[in-house]
Amino acid sequence: MAAGTSSYWEDLRKQARQLENELDLKLVSFSKLCTSYSHSSTRDGRRDRYSSDTTPLLNGSSQDRMFETMAIEIEQLLARLTGVNDKMAEYTNSAGVPSLNAALMHTLQRHRDILQDYTHEFHKTKANFMAIRERENLMGSVRKDIESYKSGSGVNNRRTELFLKEHDHLRNSDRLIEETISIAMATKENMTSQRGMLKSIHSKMNTLANRFPAVNSLIQRINLRKRRDSLILGGVIGICTILLLLYAFH
Repeated sequence: MAAGTSSYWEDLRKQARQLENELDLKLVSFSKLCTSYSHSSTRDGRRDRYSSDTTPLLNGSSQDRMFETMAIEIEQLLARLTGVNDKMAEYTNSAGVPSLNAALMHTLQRHRDILQDYTHEFHKTKANFMAIRERENLMGSVRKDIESYKSGSGVNNRRTELFLKEHDHLRNSDRLIEETISIAMATKENMTSQRGMLKSIHSKMNTLANRFPAVNSLIQRINLRKRRDSLILGGVIGICTILLLLYAFH
């Protein structure tokens, strides 16, 4: 009976060591995968900073599938190792020799510590990987938004340039139209002024034409009076001269 129970214990320890070795190898590969993911994201980030390449930062599909596969395998190994440790705990509780039971408890505690360390390392590596992937997904989304904004800005800039050119053409056309209207208004004002001057001259000419007959008749009357006065004065002078001569010869 003791030999059978001892063989059962050794089988459990062998299974535990085998699972621990597999877990150790898996965790090393898992850690390398996370490290390569981080380094590749850094290199791609630097390359993307100095180039306009719009390809994704990482070959995320293959690495994500590998990550999921390895995570599932490690979780299965941890579950199997936990089951083996539980069986070892049951065996130590059912053992009948106290001295042997203490040695078995020491061995069981060591396997439990190893399981706890592997579990902690797995969750830590997985959390780091998830954080890196989330950050890179966010950065990739931001870069895509920036690229789309740049491409959209280029189109918008070309459209803006066309709109500005069209606006300049319209402003030039408006300025030419305003200058033409100003010239037309000035011409109209000059023509109106000349028309007024012509009307004034015409009215003055009509006034002078209407006044000329009266002036002529007045001049004629003045000339007639002067002539009459001259005749009267000449007659008076002649009479006076005759009278003086008559007086002198008497």
